[in-house]
Amino acid sequence: MSYLYVVESADFVFLRNQTGLTNGNLSSHLSKLETAGYVEIEKKFKGKKPQTMLKLSIEGRKAFDLYRKKMEQVLGGLSEK
Repeated sequence: MSYLYVVESADFVFLRNQTGLTNGNLSSHLSKLETAGYVEIEKKFKGKKPQTMLKLSIEGRKAFDLYRKKMEQVLGGLSEK
């Protein structure tokens, strides 16, 4: 979700390369995020090749914002030793 948060949209291959996940693992994660309403998936063709475009939904952006703020609170409470 963090990769999709900073861009308007990304294709499946880009996201796979950035995360280092396999096709199957990434597809599984994206399916769960789509079911939760956090990610929008659009399948189309670029020329004759299939292309899967991904973007965060409005709900996905809200959920990631909340997660990020909570993590900042948790991590902000840690002190260096």
